[in-house]
Amino acid sequence: MDAVIEAKVNTWLNGNFDTETKATIKKMQTENPKELAESFYRNLEFGTGGLRGIMGAGTNRMNKYTVGMCTQGFANYLNQTYPGGPVSVAIAHDCRNNSRFFAETTANVFAANGIKVYLFETLRPTPELSFAIRHLGCQAGVVCTASHNPKEYNGYKAYWNDGGQLIPPHDKNVINEVEKIASVDEVKWSGGENNITIIGKEMDDAYITMVKGLSIYPEVIQKQRNLKIIYTPIHGTGITLVPPVLKQYGFTNVHVVEEQSNISGDFPTVVYPNPEESEAMSIGLKKAKELDADILLGTDPDSDRVGIGVKDHKGNWVLVNGNQTAVLVFNYMIEGRKAKGISKPNDMVVKTIVTTEMIDEIARQNNINCYNVLTGFKWIAELIKEKEGKEHYIVGGEESYGLMIGDKLRDKDAVSAVALICEMAAYEKDKGRSLFEKLISLYIKYGFYKEHLISITKKGMDGQQQIADMMAGYRNNPPATIAGSAVLQLLDYELRKRKNLKTGEQWEIKLPKSNVLQFVLADGSKISARPSGTEPKIKFYFSVNEQLKRAEDFDRISNILTKKIETIIADLGLK
Repeated sequence: MDAVIEAKVNTWLNGNFDTETKATIKKMQTENPKELAESFYRNLEFGTGGLRGIMGAGTNRMNKYTVGMCTQGFANYLNQTYPGGPVSVAIAHDCRNNSRFFAETTANVFAANGIKVYLFETLRPTPELSFAIRHLGCQAGVVCTASHNPKEYNGYKAYWNDGGQLIPPHDKNVINEVEKIASVDEVKWSGGENNITIIGKEMDDAYITMVKGLSIYPEVIQKQRNLKIIYTPIHGTGITLVPPVLKQYGFTNVHVVEEQSNISGDFPTVVYPNPEESEAMSIGLKKAKELDADILLGTDPDSDRVGIGVKDHKGNWVLVNGNQTAVLVFNYMIEGRKAKGISKPNDMVVKTIVTTEMIDEIARQNNINCYNVLTGFKWIAELIKEKEGKEHYIVGGEESYGLMIGDKLRDKDAVSAVALICEMAAYEKDKGRSLFEKLISLYIKYGFYKEHLISITKKGMDGQQQIADMMAGYRNNPPATIAGSAVLQLLDYELRKRKNLKTGEQWEIKLPKSNVLQFVLADGSKISARPSGTEPKIKFYFSVNEQLKRAEDFDRISNILTKKIETIIADLGLK
């Protein structure tokens, strides 16, 4: 075994670690040395978003000790930033195995460092944690979740005082403090229990009141309160708040998918508890067909992503992708606010650089500023803070099924998104059409944009290097043409340069550095490549567009766009 790995293993076998952890390590030594190497070959990295990894014993795993050490570093930074205090944090967790244990571990370490802790009584959606930070005036927050990852994973998301995840300089500063914690002996594990306050219903009530205030057409809901809604929490936290929020909105015909209503970190009915995956929504789709529902909605385990299903123009049930959902919601907020006379001259919307440019076009034609930020809602939160008092934020989103409606919290929120999407479906039904028919009408008005995503997983110790090599190849040797269309521009967000590949002219990209590349083609297509920040994956985003002149041409133009995407994928050798 590698000497560095062996030294780490011996530290854990001889140090202040519990007997169960030591027994697990000894068992791996004899029965699974490869797993032992994977568990110790590096330290689980506290990145800009916190921790995420497989649960188990070892420095490269989510466990009491890795969670405790990163919390100690975070606590040190908070006490340095706010000398003399007071300092308070809010802590929540999702349904995953060990999430409550990790949340309580986190609470105990913060409390032992003299920090006031507001700990939710039981599991809650991530967006409620963001809301609670702002509502309680906390300096920071933590939610223990691995979002939509498989059941073996857990995670630790760190938040700052605005309710958004850590951004510069705080992200790097916290990382530095976490990396200074060299031993579990430096962690204050207990002794501050009096600093912990349990919170629950009173925060739920405040959050639900906030979500209800986002409604644009409550009078339409009254007319369409019998809208037949199918909802699945996919065994997660959505069960705690989505049904009460829909009830508060006035919907009376809500059916929860029984097979997925039980809270479970084992996610017994799915492989990936992610509404982006058709498999996770399949049971809900079956129920929607059986009951002839109006709409299907699903949320991931920590309820920050929402997936929806609707009947298409032929009456067949289809799952709507994240870009299409964002187009519908952004347009509803813009159109609805104008029609109701509540829009403001300084309204703005925000999306990420890999989200459909159809939203840019909708905003442009409605004379509303649309800002593009890096992937991650922390950048949307930062922009809101930057524009506060100058522009009025109404909605933000990204292609990966995330939406943030209103500025009372600063992270993606599937609970409020479910409510607004149901209101949107009620509004369209009241007009005598479906959400899908509304989508087609938007394609006719603004252009038919179609997107596709490919994720390539590279696991293990070599995976990260393979991904790095792929990015280096595209960066240093960009293709001259893709699928027969000239590559006009290369946008390199790592170098913060936009380059015209024909003339050599360059412009600065005024966003923080990020390892993302984008190719803009002569035919208006765009391809983006981005390594995931939380998983051993590299993601490729494809966006193509055509004119759609009438609804009858939808299928024909859709097929043309699909073939165009397939040709691009094949040409890049990604098939």
